[in-house]
Amino acid sequence: MTNDIAKLILRLTVGVMILFHGFEKITNGINGVKQLTVSAGFPEFFAYGVFVGEVVMPIFILLGAYTRAASLVLAFNMAVAIFLAYGNSLFSLSKHGAPLFELPFLYLVMSILIFMLGSGKYSLNNK
Repeated sequence: MTNDIAKLILRLTVGVMILFHGFEKITNGINGVKQLTVSAGFPEFFAYGVFVGEVVMPIFILLGAYTRAASLVLAFNMAVAIFLAYGNSLFSLSKHGAPLFELPFLYLVMSILIFMLGSGKYSLNNK
């Protein structure tokens, strides 16, 4: 039972926190993401993938529906975010001593953990 509660807490934490990022992009737009995408040499329409990674996938993760697949998409989203936003400063530290890419890296690792652990008992996928 403890493992299933831990999986639920991990899913809820990641899902809710990433949704905050997604809603921010819905309300304020993705011009910054578009600029990063284009400056990296990718077509501008790739930037719209941020809505999949930061709105749709967290909802699946929260519900525990297709959790492993959704967490892989989220992990890919975070890896791309690290590459686009911090690629030139991967070894730079913030004023607090942590790597600049600390937050997206934590989301990357947590989404990989969700993939490895699965959704658990408290999910739509529970049989």
